[in-house]
Amino acid sequence: MLELLRSIVQEVNTARDLPAVLEIIVRRVREVMQTRVCSVYLRDKQSGNYVLMATDGLLPSAVGQVHLAPGEGLVGNVVTREEPINLERAEAHPSFQYFPSTGEERFSAFLGTPIIHHRVVLGVLVVQQEEQRRFDEGEEAFLVTLSAQLAGVIAHAEATGMLATIRKQRQETHFSGIAASPGVAIGRAHIVTPQANLATVPYSLCLDIDEELALFRQALNSAREEIREVGEKLKGNLNREERALFDAYISMLDDNSLAVEVCDRIQQQLSAPRAWAEVMLEHVRRFEAMSDSYFRDRAADVRDLGSRVLAHLHQRQQSERDYPENTILVGEELTAAVLAEVPREKLIGVASVKGSSNSHVAIIARAMGLPAIMGVQDLPYETIDGVDMVVDGYRGDLHIHPGAELKRRYDDIVEEEHQLARSLDHMASLPAETADGHRVCLLVNTGLMADVVRSLERGAEGVGLFRTEVPFLLRDRFPSEEEQREIYREQLEAFAPMPVTMRTLDVGGDKALTYFPIEETNPFLGWRGIRVTLDHPEIFLAQVRAMMKASFGLNNLRIMLPMISGLNELETARNLIERAYRELLEEGYEIEMPPLGVMLEVPSAIYQIRELAERADFISVGSNDLTQYLLAVDRNNSRVANIYHALHPAVLRALQEIATTVHAEGTEVGICGELAGEPGGALLLVAMGYDRLSMNATNLPRVKATLRAVRQADTELLLQQVLKMDCAKEIEQTVSAFLQRIGLKNILQPPGTQ
Repeated sequence: MLELLRSIVQEVNTARDLPAVLEIIVRRVREVMQTRVCSVYLRDKQSGNYVLMATDGLLPSAVGQVHLAPGEGLVGNVVTREEPINLERAEAHPSFQYFPSTGEERFSAFLGTPIIHHRVVLGVLVVQQEEQRRFDEGEEAFLVTLSAQLAGVIAHAEATGMLATIRKQRQETHFSGIAASPGVAIGRAHIVTPQANLATVPYSLCLDIDEELALFRQALNSAREEIREVGEKLKGNLNREERALFDAYISMLDDNSLAVEVCDRIQQQLSAPRAWAEVMLEHVRRFEAMSDSYFRDRAADVRDLGSRVLAHLHQRQQSERDYPENTILVGEELTAAVLAEVPREKLIGVASVKGSSNSHVAIIARAMGLPAIMGVQDLPYETIDGVDMVVDGYRGDLHIHPGAELKRRYDDIVEEEHQLARSLDHMASLPAETADGHRVCLLVNTGLMADVVRSLERGAEGVGLFRTEVPFLLRDRFPSEEEQREIYREQLEAFAPMPVTMRTLDVGGDKALTYFPIEETNPFLGWRGIRVTLDHPEIFLAQVRAMMKASFGLNNLRIMLPMISGLNELETARNLIERAYRELLEEGYEIEMPPLGVMLEVPSAIYQIRELAERADFISVGSNDLTQYLLAVDRNNSRVANIYHALHPAVLRALQEIATTVHAEGTEVGICGELAGEPGGALLLVAMGYDRLSMNATNLPRVKATLRAVRQADTELLLQQVLKMDCAKEIEQTVSAFLQRIGLKNILQPPGTQ
């Protein structure tokens, strides 16, 4: 069964478009299950009906002609029930509906299974037989398993086919994702793909065919020469079989038929990288679909060879690539380093196939004030390089080739955004306090020097979280102690005399350094944050020395430790920091020992919060990771993004307990997660007693305006009300209703939705 499933899925993956995918499915399923009929019905997005799109066994003329609404006929019943229907005599079922155009009157046995993708019934896979019999459990299980495996493939093929039409007709279309950073961006897609990955080469055309052919031949020659050189160097260390592999590589590159296939596609104006990737992937899939294990294993060799040539093609192209004035970065999984490569004045928006509103790149996008959407899972991103698009960071919508009317509507929203920002400009000079005088310290989260000016313009009272990993992420090696000192000095000087809280290096999880790879099955529960730096004291000591050197003469530095799960980590880190401090005093630096704080993100720390508060100078809650760990939800996983909720009752109760316990020890408590930058969340945190709220600079004026519009007593009543609730959605609605009741609708709702 597994072997048959694998072979069908692999064959489907070789198909170039949706009709080919469906043809393979009906033909192969009919063969494997030895049935007389196999058919696929797919949902028509406009009508909501399910249409016969492919069949092997029914009359071909019926394809595209049979339409069934949900609940109509046996196929419609599979849709509404969202489970298989297995019938011995289909014609005897009350929902049976006969379509003369199909010629199905000869068939009695019926088995239909739903094809479900992201909770939506995408289609129905049906097999039929002449004799009256129920399909057995094994047959039903096979079809259910195959339907589940094919759902994503069909969805992707549908989307790719739709965009192929769009490319020709410049037709407006829409994809849905997760709203990750508010705002609207109207610009042009710039596709980011992993280097030398055949599967993610964007669809692109070339302007000069002769130049593209020359580029391809040059890349082939370079790869051939590279393989020869490597083979010669390793000649003495390889056995005969291993040496033969290098000969096989060169033989493939010398194979004229391979080059001809690629050149033919370039002649049709396809870019050299795309043409090469298409041809090599077709060869890879042919090998993967072979029954002989020896030939299947050769698929990896073909893929490796393809990647080598592709690397040479990319090398040349990257040097010539330029960013448009209104760049919207689009990719499968974007990183902070990729964002930093684009000149800031040209980057206006972000769209990612993977990730959620709480993934690291989404947080960076919010900090940079970039509209962003994550988790656009059905987007065939490699086919849309250079197209016009709109990113709606309020609703999570991505529009490809927006028409004149849609563009006009979004232009109006952008203008509303500017007006709203101007209406809040006066907030910068006003104190962050409630209407009855309760003072709150509003800080910013930063990671780039570009954040500084915007933060100061918006009235930030310091930095609650400086992400020191960002300079590490933007390099191809560890920055030296002096390089770090210069970076930290810029931040400390820019905000002096206001405090700057610097978090020690926090890598691992979704923040990987290319030059210090951490490969783990479960990275969020693995080697990350303080665990890495305590295992590498040379990295930790260099960093805290650089921080303290940078604070010379300013003394506005605060050091914060990430991912603390117990007292031992705090004490070990303190000992190292004190050692670095003594060394610097001996070197002649007249500096003060900076306050040392704990970033509370791990649930175990909640149960040791009293002891941690006794030993630390301050506590700052990292509510993003704390929420992730409390709810057991990977915040980068768009499949479970709907479960992650910062207003979950368990999260709010934990936050209340932390604030109460820390204050009982006379220690200052703050929060630097995304919840602090949400106006409703900020009110609840103030009611809990949090002294410092740290957020991205974009949200600071909104939060300040919200605080100044309420009395402390009102926030406490709101908190008491929501702490009695047991549903995150109910809490969200209650907080939203409160904000509207006090007249903050215009400030808090996205433009265009009032």
